[in-house]
Amino acid sequence: MLKSVVDILHEIDFFNSLTPEEYQKVSDISTLSSYSKNSILYYEDDTINRIYFLVSGLIKVYKLDKFDNEIFLYHIYKNNMISELTTIDSKSIYCFSNAEFIEEGVVLSIDFEKFKKEFLQTNILTIKFIEEILAKTHQLQCIVNRELVFDATAKVAYMLSHDLPMFNKLKRQEVSFMLHIQPETLSRVIKRLQRNGIIGIENSDIKIIDADKLQAVFKGNQNEKDD
Repeated sequence: MLKSVVDILHEIDFFNSLTPEEYQKVSDISTLSSYSKNSILYYEDDTINRIYFLVSGLIKVYKLDKFDNEIFLYHIYKNNMISELTTIDSKSIYCFSNAEFIEEGVVLSIDFEKFKKEFLQTNILTIKFIEEILAKTHQLQCIVNRELVFDATAKVAYMLSHDLPMFNKLKRQEVSFMLHIQPETLSRVIKRLQRNGIIGIENSDIKIIDADKLQAVFKGNQNEKDD
């Protein structure tokens, strides 16, 4: 049985404070769209007038450097906002990066201008919206740490701590590509963490044995430097 837009809205935490009437208002200005694997939701520098939420599937967010090399930023999982928000004043949303489906998925699309008029300008969902902007800012801070501050060991430890299911889902070569380290380096880091009793490996999947020590690796309190 296909779910209605209202049913889907009930599954997204962003909308969990709404009344039944408000759920219907959001539904009236929303549409659902299906996307195949490898399709692009939007490109860097696009300007859109809708807010996107991922209903199902998995999205990879990335940028391209001047040589068209892909720079991975982060993944977006289902029931989360996709749109990159920096302000609630603009009439449109500027796309900072590219968003590509790495699994087929469904997107909830909401008219941004109508959403602002019906909800943000009436102080409904305003706090939630600000929280989303702050969450994106924090996500950017994490990316800066990963790319500019962390060494290879800290990069691996951070992903294991924050995104273990994705780490185990991907091939090791894909993980090394995402983290911008060599596959051989990734292998050495995993072996070192395992040798020191921080992680274990079971049926090719990594499991965390000591979460505190793992976090200490990327917080700078653990002597786990790169070779």
